[in-house]
Amino acid sequence: MIRSVAMPPPSAAGAEPPVARRLADPAHITARFVDRAGVEQEGAWLETAGQCRLEDCLPIRLFPALKGRRVAPGWFWSATNGHLVHYGSRAMRTQLMLLDHDPRVVALACRPVELLWRGRRGRLVAHAPHLMARLADGSGLLLDCVGRTGAGLRLVRRARHVEAAAAAAGWHYRLVGPPPQVVEANVRWLASYRHPRCAGSWLPAVAECFSLPRPLIEGVRLLGGALTVWPAVLHALWTGLLSASLHEALSERAVAVTAQTGAGR
Repeated sequence: MIRSVAMPPPSAAGAEPPVARRLADPAHITARFVDRAGVEQEGAWLETAGQCRLEDCLPIRLFPALKGRRVAPGWFWSATNGHLVHYGSRAMRTQLMLLDHDPRVVALACRPVELLWRGRRGRLVAHAPHLMARLADGSGLLLDCVGRTGAGLRLVRRARHVEAAAAAAGWHYRLVGPPPQVVEANVRWLASYRHPRCAGSWLPAVAECFSLPRPLIEGVRLLGGALTVWPAVLHALWTGLLSASLHEALSERAVAVTAQTGAGR
């Protein structure tokens, strides 16, 4: 679900001096974060990434509401976390939704860590990636989110340093742009059914009914109750218990099948 934004190398014709291309040593990068008690902490990035549950930390800074912006900062209820997660823009809200839908993600956080390193001429550079996700394999994922106009040059430059720092810690970093519109629309629709209350007691029957691929409406009719079954079927699509193509508009005729793992979330 995560769509990366290409980070182009400097052009040969106005190439930057070598010092501008040199990446910060991850061993010398500092991490700043706010623990659950609201106390600001600071330590070596590699040690922090390996020992701290950054997904439990508070945002290092909340996003301000700016005059003239069409989408104000807000809070997204995460089914993965079971509580609200802050966001600062529409692009961030979309990526939160996609991460919440991703079965590989086990926890989400907004801006839980700020990385600090020395840039050109010893100038201190501080960057707090927009989002962080904890993955099922134990590694972390840092994301910066950009809109349809793309990323600015300063963010692209900083992204290279953060990507190297994440890799050194066994983490991942992505600079992500908007997903295909049909995917976003489908996941946004399914997100309306992300709360566990939508499942009721139907999930075992839903998994059995869709053990063979069939249109959604056909499965709902076989289960015998459209008004009570539809929310459970759509919740199963959200959790990954059922699988269907999200690259075509979802409708009652969309074909779904129980995922091979049969697990969901």
